[in-house]
Amino acid sequence: MQLRRGSLASIFPAGGFALTGMSKMFAPLGICGAIYSTAKPNKKKKVLTILVPVFITAMFTGITEPLEFTFLFIAPVLYVCHAVLAGLMSAITFACGISGDFSLGLIQNASLNWLPLWSSHGGSYILQIGIGLVFSGIYFVLFRFLILKLRLETPGREADDAESKLYSKQEFREKQAAKGGDKYGLAAAAYLEGLGGKDNIIDVTNCATRLRVSVKDVSLVKPDGFFKENGAHGLVKNGTALQVIVGLTVPKVREEFEKLVR
Repeated sequence: MQLRRGSLASIFPAGGFALTGMSKMFAPLGICGAIYSTAKPNKKKKVLTILVPVFITAMFTGITEPLEFTFLFIAPVLYVCHAVLAGLMSAITFACGISGDFSLGLIQNASLNWLPLWSSHGGSYILQIGIGLVFSGIYFVLFRFLILKLRLETPGREADDAESKLYSKQEFREKQAAKGGDKYGLAAAAYLEGLGGKDNIIDVTNCATRLRVSVKDVSLVKPDGFFKENGAHGLVKNGTALQVIVGLTVPKVREEFEKLVR
């Protein structure tokens, strides 16, 4: 029996049809299974204590961030696969004529759909659950293969003296910020070298896109090509007043530049 989309128009508000909860209910089973099965034997117990609460929370409430940010932190390829599989799961479910307000986890999805509408649409919901479980298996097989093939250090596969853990959104943001700091620091160091070193700098400011620097000896400044090779868009000279055309990231570069000059 197919769930007629028109039959729910009077129950759910316009725009309330969503199947994003399919990946929240069924993906964690395969993902957690793959992580546990590939963990080192001496770390399986620790990994299990980490994964069980995450699995229950994800499946029942739809909060999947600990898994997703762990992928982004240590294995972005798994996040890409997760995004593709989640989209396919929703698309196939919808193509089978199943729709409704399935946007979060099992608690909400069951209370809004399965429990009140099972008597009239039970056949469609059985098909929906079947599709979800098939994808759980696909997640398990694919993730397990990738973890082993690419030797990904998912929880339980780190060095023996390293902690097994899942990563939070805050930790991911801190990692990205650290990467950004390294990038801006490298750019600042290159520009400082091109401007003749810190002893050649009188002062530094910036506008929206340019690092404005006054130097003592303009003959020590490297040519325009040097700055372009190191990520700048060019160098503008006006006597000893120079402008390195950096772009919108110039405030970050200036911050790192000033650290080097001090």
